Amino acid sequence: MNKKGELPVGGVDYPRTLQEFDDWFATEEKCLGFIKQLRWSDGFVCPECNNDTGWDLSNGLIRCGNCRNDISVLHGTTFHKTRKPLRTWFQAMWYVTSQKFGGSALGLKRVLGLGSYQTAWSWLHKMRHAMVRPDRDLLCGKIEIDETMIGGERHGGKRGRGAENKNIIVIAVEIMEPKGFGRVRMQQIDSSSAENLFAFITKNIEKGSEVRTDSWTGYTNLSKLGYIHKKINVSDSGDPAHVSLPGVHRVVSLLKRWLLGTHQGSVSLKHLAYFLDEYTFRFNRRKSTSRGMLFYRLLQQAVQIRAITYKELAG
Repeated sequence: MNKKGELPVGGVDYPRTLQEFDDWFATEEKCLGFIKQLRWSDGFVCPECNNDTGWDLSNGLIRCGNCRNDISVLHGTTFHKTRKPLRTWFQAMWYVTSQKFGGSALGLKRVLGLGSYQTAWSWLHKMRHAMVRPDRDLLCGKIEIDETMIGGERHGGKRGRGAENKNIIVIAVEIMEPKGFGRVRMQQIDSSSAENLFAFITKNIEKGSEVRTDSWTGYTNLSKLGYIHKKINVSDSGDPAHVSLPGVHRVVSLLKRWLLGTHQGSVSLKHLAYFLDEYTFRFNRRKSTSRGMLFYRLLQQAVQIRAITYKELAG
C-alpha cells in the first residue's frame, strides 16, 4: 500500500472490479488487515500512550508494547462494536460507491439480505457521516454562494428569504476558469442570517478568496472577514438568478434531482444533513474514473472519523 500523501493505485491499493473485491476481501482476516493498513499506514501507534510498538493478538487486537493495553483495530472507527461481519460492511460500502447515484436503505437491505430496515438505515447514515473529513481542504479561488429551499416551507412560516421555519441550505461552489465547476460545500442552516452565513463561509472557504453572492443583506460585511466580496444585484442585472450565479444554481438543480430520483423525495428533514454529506462526497469525486477509488476513500475516512452511535443518528 502506498505511503501517506501518495496517490493510491488501482489494483495495488484498492480493488478495481467486483471480481477483485471478492478476491481481496474473501475472509474476515483480510478485511481486518486492510483496515489496519488504512488506520496505521505508517505503523501502529497506541491511542492510549502513543507508543509505536506492539504485537498482534487474536480477534483483531493489538497489544501495546508499552502500556500493555489491548487495542482493537476497530476501536473508534465506523465499525466500532459492530456485530455484523466486516465483509458485509465492505460489501455495503462497495454497493453504495459503485452505484452512480447511490442507493436507498431498502435497496441495501435487499442486496445484503440484512435482517431489518433499521440496520440498513443506520449503516447508510454511518457511511454518510464518514463521507466528510473534518480536516478537508477549504474551497479557494472564485466561489459562488447562495441559499436554496429543500422540502418546501414548513407550516407556520412567513413568506420571504429571511423567514423562520424553513429548510434552508447554503451552498458554495468553486468556479473554474474559463468554465466548469470545482468542489462544493453545503450545509443546512436555521435562517439566512449573517451569523449563520458567516459561520459557514469561514468554516469552508479560504481567506482571500473571491466570494460572489447576490445582494442579500446577510452578506453585507463579508469583506471585513478577509474575503474579496463581489456582490451581484440579480434584480438590477436583468439576468435571471441561474445566469448571474450559474454554478450554485446548477448544483441546486442536480441536488434536488438526486433527492427526487434516488430517494423518491422521501428524505427526512431531520436527517437531511447526512444526505447533503453524501451528495457532496459524490459531486466532488464525479470525475473519478474508478468506482473502486470511491470505495477506497470512503473506507479510508471510515477508519479515521469518530464513530457515531445509532442513538446519535436517530436523535
